[in-house]
Amino acid sequence: MKSNWVLLAGILTMSVSACSSFKAERVDEAKADQKAMEITDNWVDGDTIRVIDGTIKQIYAHKRFNEYYGKFQGKRIKLFVGDIRNNTTESYFPVKDLEDALLEKMSNSDQFALIDASRRDALLKEITYQNDGMVDPIQAKKIGKQSGADVMIFGDINMKPETRDGKTIKTYTVNLHLTDIESSEEICRAREKINKYSQGGSKW
Repeated sequence: MKSNWVLLAGILTMSVSACSSFKAERVDEAKADQKAMEITDNWVDGDTIRVIDGTIKQIYAHKRFNEYYGKFQGKRIKLFVGDIRNNTTESYFPVKDLEDALLEKMSNSDQFALIDASRRDALLKEITYQNDGMVDPIQAKKIGKQSGADVMIFGDINMKPETRDGKTIKTYTVNLHLTDIESSEEICRAREKINKYSQGGSKW
């Protein structure tokens, strides 16, 4: 009986010790990105920020984009984001986060005006409601006043893993394509890579 009590006391001591070893703290984005590399070789928020900043910088510097923008004589290009396809084997890849980061970056741009294609149906319902006699005609918004987009941006995300002797390098590639809607001509494209090296992790 005494040995059982000793065993129980030992288990409780280990449990308390394990719980007391847990520690959490708030960190900034730079430190969070550094800590994430100690935990996982998967895509993290810092990768999204790097890729979006890099691809947008390439678009703004592209010769053909600047020629295209020149035709608008200082007016903003109306843009909406098309499909960004996850071609990796990672179903958890945060495509939506990448899209949101892209939209946020574009919304702060002097060159682009965003067309919210994902909310277009909801907007149309509201305008239809306003014009069905339920709203004062003076205040009702008119059907047919919506802006049409000039360009669409498409994207592809790829990942190529290489593994040998317990060491893995995963190369993520994000491609963005800016296309004129009326002509279907590609204006420019941008490409960014993220390499993730790990040792002793999962096999890919």
